[in-house]
Amino acid sequence: MKYHSNKRVLVTGGAGFLGSHLCDRMVDKGYEVLCLDNFFTGNKKNIQHLLLKPNFELIRHDLTQPLFLEVDEIYNLACPASPIHYQHNPVKTVKTSVLGAIHMLGLAKRVNAKILQASTSEIYGNPEIHPQKENYWGNVNTIGPRSCYDEGKRCAETLFFDYHRQNRVNIRVVRIFNTYGPRMHPNDGRVVSNFIVQALLNRDITIYGDGTQTRSFCYVDDLVDGMIRMMDGPDEFIGPVNLGNPNEFTILQLAEKVIELTGAKSKVVFMDLPVDDPLQRQPDIHLAKEKLDWQPRIQLENGLQKTIDYFKSILSEFR
Repeated sequence: MKYHSNKRVLVTGGAGFLGSHLCDRMVDKGYEVLCLDNFFTGNKKNIQHLLLKPNFELIRHDLTQPLFLEVDEIYNLACPASPIHYQHNPVKTVKTSVLGAIHMLGLAKRVNAKILQASTSEIYGNPEIHPQKENYWGNVNTIGPRSCYDEGKRCAETLFFDYHRQNRVNIRVVRIFNTYGPRMHPNDGRVVSNFIVQALLNRDITIYGDGTQTRSFCYVDDLVDGMIRMMDGPDEFIGPVNLGNPNEFTILQLAEKVIELTGAKSKVVFMDLPVDDPLQRQPDIHLAKEKLDWQPRIQLENGLQKTIDYFKSILSEFR
């Protein structure tokens, strides 16, 4: 591995699911990687294998507080991303999105760093158009139980574009759709991890709603590829751009596939749909194809098998 000492990369939320995979890729590229996390939802085990690497440094810090560093690039991923976690402390969730964006944009402005915001498909709310394109403004409840995350991320996008227009900060904004893979938290309440854990423990698989609602699932390696392509792309393309897998599946289809791959004897049971849970979620990725030459390559069955293998390896921790 060639060590590129001239590039310092900060990954906020770097001990989380997505952040840890991004840190892996940055370390492998030989960049000097600064991983920042307050461990509210991140896990040190996700980056433990990197701690002895000479080009990796772990910083325990809460992004709601200012940070002063010298870096060349910033990937701003810090924020609880699952409903269970971001609804646990909704005020803190808004603060992380908004104050975190302000502090990281201020840092980028001071040191002339390039900065990428990990936004979300949740900014589209419960969409009235399908699939969702980047020029769709969304259908979001501003006062519901999910609003802390949805509106926090929407405000962060606003801040990024205002810092770009007013202060010429070099920004990138990606809107991440449902992503899955190894290192997902087993108790994060997301549908893929829920189904896999329930199946491996031969428990009932719980579907909220009637199972006809749809999602599009992107494997983590594909998503990380898209983020890096966006960061490394031309300065004139700042986004926002959708990153996700356009292949759409019903929740019931996902449950059946997980049961098939795990060989579980689980039964499917149906429960009430949570408030403001979107009925459809599918990205239009034509812009990513055109501007980044990016599209997902890992099919759902292959990605699910890798994820199932990971959860099997940690099963004893949450049995």
